[in-house]
Amino acid sequence: MPDAHPARPTRIPLLHQRWSELLFAHWPTSPELLRPYLPPRLELDLFEGQAWLGVVPFSMSKVRPPGLPAVPGLRSLHELNVRTYVHLDGVPGVWFLSLDANSPVAVELARALFHLPYLHARMSFTEQAGKLHFEAKRTHRRMPPATFAASWTPGAALPRAQPGSLEYFLTERYHLYTSGPNLLHDIQGPQLWRGTLWHEPWPLRQATLHHWDSTLVESHGLPTPAGPPHLLAADAVDVRVMGLKRV
Repeated sequence: MPDAHPARPTRIPLLHQRWSELLFAHWPTSPELLRPYLPPRLELDLFEGQAWLGVVPFSMSKVRPPGLPAVPGLRSLHELNVRTYVHLDGVPGVWFLSLDANSPVAVELARALFHLPYLHARMSFTEQAGKLHFEAKRTHRRMPPATFAASWTPGAALPRAQPGSLEYFLTERYHLYTSGPNLLHDIQGPQLWRGTLWHEPWPLRQATLHHWDSTLVESHGLPTPAGPPHLLAADAVDVRVMGLKRV
């Protein structure tokens, strides 16, 4: 279960980013289905005995190191991730099955520096009369193909999610976990890493889904989620990315 909202970090972040126009789409999922996708030390984070599988499209902008202008090739991009929730030593976080993005620079840097499973994709994200429409087609070589098309309308603002609620469990996550080589110490084999980020609590909204056509979940060998997703939209937040530590 996620902790209360963390205090603003005092150390200098690795990157600043802005995330906007998010849609959180989640389905309750049997823990037995998702455990094989985790490294041995990570445990699934459950809400009332259920694991949750999420698909989250959004836009990212204003990507820059502290005190510097936006990075060429990273000023703005779209992202579409498939995720579940985990914990290690009492610290909750996100485990990504995949992160498709339409910036070649971002994909290659994230794969190399953060050991995250970013994948190349073509994407479009448009708005018309308040309705958002996101389309994506994975183009990463030697990876399972996947497509995504969804339209939704953000609705009324919701009260701030409170610890213990499902909305808090699904959105208020300030750590991620990933697995990759320890290049500094030349250790063979994958190591487990924890990344930290910070932003103000999510300004959540209701969301009305108009269209959903996706093979993202299926591209991981998982069954098509049953039933309509639990939906939340969110307004923009400014994010501080603090980097990785081996755990």
